[in-house]
Amino acid sequence: MAFIDTGGSSSNSFQQGSKLYIFLLTIVATLGGLLFGYDTAVVNGAEKSLVEFYIYKTSGTNYIFDLNTVNQLFTQYRLLMVIVLYLVFAILSGQFVRLLGNKKGGIIAAILLGGMTIWAVSFLSNALPDAIDIEAMKNTADAVKGFVIASALIGCIIGGAAAGFISKSLGRKNGLFIAAIAFLVSAIGAWRPEMFNIFGILDVYSFVIYRIIGGVGVGLASMISPMYIAEIAPANVRGKLVSFNQFAIIFGMLVIYFVNLIIARQGDEAWLITDGWRLMFLSGAIPAAIFVVLLFFVPETPRYLAMKGKDKEALSVLQKIAGKNNAESILKDIKGTLHELNAPWLSYGAGVIIVGVLLSVFQQAVGINVVLYYAGNIFRNMGASTDSSLMQTIIVGVVNLAFTVVAIMTVDKFGRKPLMIIGSIGMAVSMIALGFTFYFQNVGILALVFMLIYTAAFAMSWGPVCWVLLAEIFPNSIRGALSIAVAAQWIANWIVSLTFPMLNDNVWLTQQFNHGFSYWIYGVMSILSAIFMWKFVPETKGRTLESIEELWKKK
Repeated sequence: MAFIDTGGSSSNSFQQGSKLYIFLLTIVATLGGLLFGYDTAVVNGAEKSLVEFYIYKTSGTNYIFDLNTVNQLFTQYRLLMVIVLYLVFAILSGQFVRLLGNKKGGIIAAILLGGMTIWAVSFLSNALPDAIDIEAMKNTADAVKGFVIASALIGCIIGGAAAGFISKSLGRKNGLFIAAIAFLVSAIGAWRPEMFNIFGILDVYSFVIYRIIGGVGVGLASMISPMYIAEIAPANVRGKLVSFNQFAIIFGMLVIYFVNLIIARQGDEAWLITDGWRLMFLSGAIPAAIFVVLLFFVPETPRYLAMKGKDKEALSVLQKIAGKNNAESILKDIKGTLHELNAPWLSYGAGVIIVGVLLSVFQQAVGINVVLYYAGNIFRNMGASTDSSLMQTIIVGVVNLAFTVVAIMTVDKFGRKPLMIIGSIGMAVSMIALGFTFYFQNVGILALVFMLIYTAAFAMSWGPVCWVLLAEIFPNSIRGALSIAVAAQWIANWIVSLTFPMLNDNVWLTQQFNHGFSYWIYGVMSILSAIFMWKFVPETKGRTLESIEELWKKK
């Protein structure tokens, strides 16, 4: 979520404009962030019901499959997985071409797609699990479960990759409008995937496609919402206003946790499996529709209007947000900064790219979205009822929100590296300890405490501070290379979310480690993230962007 410069020395004169108008525009734009959090976290409350309704039912420790559809379920999963991975690899290939040039990047892209093709042929030709082998069927079903639950993240990868092109060619406002429509379509389609199944596939995969559409909205909003805010905000409060978007994301998650709990209390477990989960997804249509309507009343940003030569319209907007006396001088400043710098992405060496990518990957590899997406599942593994697990999830959301505020208030005081390293240590200790509570089957209040410590440690460090670092370390002339880090973050998010059910619910691993194994992996990743921050990431607190650029030049 890059911070975009909107002008030069005259930016302080924004203070002569309408502060209320700027604030209202910021609130509208942050609805993109709120829907980001709402849409990605809604699956938390619906996860168990989706599995019971579409994939397999449970009776005690037994798993019950519908043998009439199970082959179709697994076959279509394989086909869709191959299609999805081709999309992801195509996006990666495009990034390598942009990074290394047509020749070198093309070779790497060809190797990636060739390897993908070999894997796809092998994956599709493997025999389906025999109906007699319940363990094999269960493990395959858990792979399907991960695919269904994490499906929105596929759209996030696509939307994130397309956000730069859409915001540049269609505009910031239109980009947000497309995101809002995607949220709305996704909420309605996921509510009744069988009613809107125009794809000729099983209803569960119709649900997946509508979730992917919602993910496209998330991917677009993740970049364009903060971009819009940055381009209409005065320079001296830009950081604070842009940080509202991060706050809105976490707040959106907390809101849907409450909504899920309220819906779950409207009926019994059987009702939740057949109908309750549908209302959870449909509830997202309300904020999405509000977002669509409000976007009709906000202007395009002055910077984009100036880029398109619409100086008269840009001036009109600036008069509202900066005051009539200074609008023309600010427009002149903006036009003076519109030259596009298209330096090669490796102008500063590979170091800044690698650090950016690893920051993004570690932010996900520590397992945060396992907590955000599967918290209900985790608490049920602790022995909580559905109602209790949703209540405990709300506690996690409150802690997440509170410590995100702590990070926003302290990042400029204590520095980026200390917060990140302290957060990594806190996550490592709590995740490893949480794994042991499962291993020794002592999953009472102590396990909840470790979960909350982990959430607090992440929220005060790797959650918001990682984005601050990403915004600072990429020099302006290769700002486009940030898209590699963003793509890497969504891909890592998808991989972690996809594989958690395979690790956590695998029959053999459960027999050996009582659900503790996956948390130890995230604990180890947290240790590695601390070492990475200590050894390889520079402190950017108090540095000008120019001095950070010089640091990369020296390397």
